[in-house]
Amino acid sequence: MNIRNSAKAIIIQDKQLLAIKKLDKDGYYFILPGGGQEHGETLHQTLKRECIEEINAGVEIDNLLFIREYIGKNHEHFEFDSELHQVEYMFLCDIKDSIKEIGNGAVPDEGQIGVEWLPIADLMNYRLYPQAIREKIIACTLGKEFPVYLGDIN
Repeated sequence: MNIRNSAKAIIIQDKQLLAIKKLDKDGYYFILPGGGQEHGETLHQTLKRECIEEINAGVEIDNLLFIREYIGKNHEHFEFDSELHQVEYMFLCDIKDSIKEIGNGAVPDEGQIGVEWLPIADLMNYRLYPQAIREKIIACTLGKEFPVYLGDIN
């Protein structure tokens, strides 16, 4: 069993977080743009490629904010994620000025139905995964201290 690396973008503009919108049996949920690192790519290359594919936007990558592990067998989606072990590197990003239109890119994430700006003030009311990241993003926008390594969370 392999461990998969993933790079994710935390894009905040006008007190809103950009997220990918999906739908399951429980309703709408959201994830951060980004995805799996391919062999021979750096994390920055991965993140730039994934953002173009998923949100139709180039990004400028800033600091690494969080590292999260996801060991599927330990969480609520263990029925279909029990074999998954992923390490996600979440970077603060800005959208490049030269973008056309933010929305689904040419290669959207599986199940992606759109892209949406979520108000930071209401973030706890959204099903954003990993759910534990919501309070960390809020703390970050308020200038509070937070750990970089978050452990095995969802």
